[in-house]
Amino acid sequence: MDGLIVRAIESKQDVNAFIRFLWKIYKNYPAWVPPLMMDRKKLMDRKKNPFYKHTDAEFYLAEHEGEVVGRIAAIVNYNHNKEHEENIGFFGFLECINDQTVANALFDKAKEYLQAHGMTVMRGPFNPSVNDEIGLLIEGFDISPTVMMTYNPPYYIELVENYGFKKIKDLYAYLLDQRTVYTDRFNRAHELVKQRQNITFRTFDMKHYKNEVEKVKGLYNKAWSRNWGAVPMTDEEFDALAADLKMIIVPELVIFAEKDGKPIGFALSLPDINVPLKYNKNGYFLSGLYHLLTKKKKINLVRIITLGVLPEYLSTGAGAALFYETAINAKKLGYGYGEASWILEDNERMTKSAEAMQGIINKRYRIYEMSI
Repeated sequence: MDGLIVRAIESKQDVNAFIRFLWKIYKNYPAWVPPLMMDRKKLMDRKKNPFYKHTDAEFYLAEHEGEVVGRIAAIVNYNHNKEHEENIGFFGFLECINDQTVANALFDKAKEYLQAHGMTVMRGPFNPSVNDEIGLLIEGFDISPTVMMTYNPPYYIELVENYGFKKIKDLYAYLLDQRTVYTDRFNRAHELVKQRQNITFRTFDMKHYKNEVEKVKGLYNKAWSRNWGAVPMTDEEFDALAADLKMIIVPELVIFAEKDGKPIGFALSLPDINVPLKYNKNGYFLSGLYHLLTKKKKINLVRIITLGVLPEYLSTGAGAALFYETAINAKKLGYGYGEASWILEDNERMTKSAEAMQGIINKRYRIYEMSI
């Protein structure tokens, strides 16, 4: 494409153009959910988002004859490379018209940045980290994404693979239905966990929000340390996330598993606020808040975002029991469905738990990588 330019963003106007490009790409995709502009800006803010304190990153726009035709970010997450003893850089925030030339130019620019920072492998998409939105949707394009999950046009698969990226890992989203989750086998297993293991369950206490967040923080980094690609969140990152989620947390959907009075695991689920946000066509905060308040009764699904148990207690069955407790509480609140996402394709404990609840994979996401 003659006259194609790929350049780093430099101004507030560039940031707005970077985000607003979404509306051009997805105008003919009814399943897409417009994000809140405010949230996207916060996620990209390299001065205020604590993620960037241990990260180098650059955001790029592709332009042709003054019109934005693509975007990408190149990300060097030093905490990831320290944790996993790797030399991997990441790409993320990918959006592109259906043109391989434009996609190649975007990937070339990201590769150039990562190579300049000494990286030898490029992996993605990560937007911008494993603790945010990750993966390229490869199945389930007719279904709207749940809160904090990605969405993209089907043609992105070809754009990515034609450049030379190969699959490194798939992620699953399991749809759970209140009408089918409670099998006799699962009910009995749940009772046995409580009786034989002496494990109790309780919900999040909003009156002691800060203390409860500290307990979650202590569990999170330990429980997920063995997962593929997991990177411990810093205290600042965790506190920032906790502050963002406070408005939408439902305490009955944040559940602790305790043994002998000690927290050994937890599950965090959120009402799928993407249901009302789908009506927020312009992405502005005030109109988004209006739809959240007036259409919250339309939400009939919760997303099970995080569920984990300390490594030394994995054999107790507490993980499956947390799934069960979440389902019971969601039912009491009137939610008919749940989505367990995302789950690594080779995480047998979680996939078996989801399948024991009659979960059906309704979306698949893929992580790609290539040597650079």
